[in-house]
Amino acid sequence: MQVPRGKDLGKARIGSTFDGGHASRPDRSGPLRLAEENPVVTRSVRNDSARLYNPKAYDRNLRVPCRYPNTSRKHAAHKIWPYLLRDRKVDRSNQVWALDTTYVPMARGFVYLTAVVDWASRRVLAHRVAITLEAEHAVAVLEEAFARYGQPEIVNTDQGSQFTSDVFTETVLGKGVRLSMDGKGSWRDNVFVERLWRSVKYEEVYLKAYESVSQARESIAAYMTWYNRQRPHSSLTDRTPDEAYFAMLPAINTAA
Repeated sequence: MQVPRGKDLGKARIGSTFDGGHASRPDRSGPLRLAEENPVVTRSVRNDSARLYNPKAYDRNLRVPCRYPNTSRKHAAHKIWPYLLRDRKVDRSNQVWALDTTYVPMARGFVYLTAVVDWASRRVLAHRVAITLEAEHAVAVLEEAFARYGQPEIVNTDQGSQFTSDVFTETVLGKGVRLSMDGKGSWRDNVFVERLWRSVKYEEVYLKAYESVSQARESIAAYMTWYNRQRPHSSLTDRTPDEAYFAMLPAINTAA
């Protein structure tokens, strides 16, 4: 039996970590934790995880020109709503929801992933994988969250045209929910959404190279379930998003 060494050892260890599926992922999931716990393969793991699992790294190494979709492209004719969360304390589930869209590379082409995230608990309340960046997909995922969890006080988005569209803004405001859009300095408040996308891509997407949209939908759905139920967050005092969400729900007043 040939014993893997150097880069091959790193690849072998990465593979053994993830072959068991989402349920076997470590608490601090992904290649970076593997590197932390195995100094001998630290350099190999970090380099291989970036080069092998990140399509952008492939393009840089091969010098292949490639354009990536801009999921936050503005529409000049659309109204931009003010940012409402600066200095606001968010400590309850369903107080503020964030919506955002990212692109997901596949073996051929890419799809868009939109998610509704509870601000306080980091719980993914709903998500949708689509082949276009139309506003109807943002509306659909938001309505799914409404149907499951009721209405938050505020929905926060970036200034992408799918979120500034009339059909989306009317869906939010029609529920009596306030609409907030990212403005100057807002990244400091909602950096957790970018961390979600990083987790999705490095712990799921870059390890798969989906062959079809249906495969992407099925695999990402399984990941989101695992993320909510089993992935602890240091910002949540090592609780999972599910644990934090239910712990931070407002108490129901049962007084007559």
